[in-house]
Amino acid sequence: MNSTAAYPPLTAPPANMFGNVPGYEGTVAGGGGYLPPPMPAEPVAPPQPGPTPGDWSVPSLPEDVAREAFKNFASSNCCYSSAPATDGVITSMEPFNTYRYRLETFTESRSTEWAQKPFEGEPTDFYTQTAPRPWEIQATPPKVFTNHTEVIRVPYTSSVKDCNTCHASGTLPCEECHGSGYKSCFVCNGSGTSNGTNCTRCDATGKDRCTKCDARGKKQCDTCKGKRQLLTFIQLKVEWVNHVDDHVVQQNCGLNMDDLRSVSGKELFKNNQYLLYPLLGFPNPAISEASERLIKQHQAQFSQTSRILQQRQTVELIPITKVNYKWKGGDHLFYVYGNEQKVSADNYPATCCCVIL
Repeated sequence: MNSTAAYPPLTAPPANMFGNVPGYEGTVAGGGGYLPPPMPAEPVAPPQPGPTPGDWSVPSLPEDVAREAFKNFASSNCCYSSAPATDGVITSMEPFNTYRYRLETFTESRSTEWAQKPFEGEPTDFYTQTAPRPWEIQATPPKVFTNHTEVIRVPYTSSVKDCNTCHASGTLPCEECHGSGYKSCFVCNGSGTSNGTNCTRCDATGKDRCTKCDARGKKQCDTCKGKRQLLTFIQLKVEWVNHVDDHVVQQNCGLNMDDLRSVSGKELFKNNQYLLYPLLGFPNPAISEASERLIKQHQAQFSQTSRILQQRQTVELIPITKVNYKWKGGDHLFYVYGNEQKVSADNYPATCCCVIL
C-alpha cells in the first residue's frame, strides 16, 4: 500500500526554479540576505537652526541633597560602613556639568530566505500569481523609535514537497535503542542475571523496553512532525531597529564618562524628522561637531541596507557635582550626577568583606 496515497500530489517547483522568483533572484537561493530599499521619495531636510538660548543652567546641588545621596549610596552596598557618609565633613562642592548629544535613527530592513514547516493542508499558491516584491509587501511598523521584528510568508511562493529527513515516512529510527525497541537492561547489564539469580528487572532476558520510543523502535520526525510532507515558502523578515549613538563632552573632573550612560539630564533641545541636518549654532562646538559626524555616519551606514524612517537628535545638560569631604583626618571625594542623583565613590574609605550565606 502506498503510504503517501492519502496526501495531495507534490506541487513543489524544480530546484532550479527556486532562485527565479521575480524580485528574489540571487537572494533566497543562497540562504537569504538583506535587500536594498527603494530610493527615498522625500528630500533631505534643509539646514535647521540650533537651540534657542534660554535657561540652560542647572541649579547648584545643595549640601544636604548631596549628603543624602551619599548616605543612600552607602546603605545600598552591604560592604560599606555608613560612617563616612554620616560623619564625614563636606569641605567643597564643584559643578562639572556636561552636555550629551544623542542621535537616534529608526530604520526598517527586509531580508528573505526559503523556509519550511510541516504541511497541514494549507493551500499552495506557487506561481499562481506573481509574488509581490519584498518592499511591496505591507507591514505595519511599531511605534516610532521602537525595536520590533515581524515574519511574513510571501504570497504565491508556497509549495509542498516530501520531507527529505524521513523520506516521507513521518518517522525515524530511535537513536536510543537503534531502532530495536529494546536496550540492554541497566540492572544486569544485559546478562540476564544479577547476583547469581535471574534478573527480575528484565525477566532474565537481558533487555529492557526503550522508554524513549515506548518500545516502538521509531520516533516522530522532528522536521515534519510526522506529517511526511513540508510546506516550503519564501519567508520575509521585517526588522525595525532604533540605532542610538551618544557623544558626551569630556569634563576633566575624574568621573568615568561611562557612568553617565545610565542617567538623564536636563533636555535643552530635541527635534526629529525623516532625515536630519546637523545641528548648527550650538554654543559648545563639540556638540555641533558630534551632530555632523554622527548624522553623516548613520546615513551612510544604514541607507544602503535599510530604509530610514525617522531620525531624532537630543541635547541634554547632565549635572555633575564633585564633592570633597574629610573623614578621620583623610581627604576623600565622591560624585553626584544625573537627574537621578546617582553617586560614584571608587575609593570609599570604610569597606569590609561581606559573606553571603
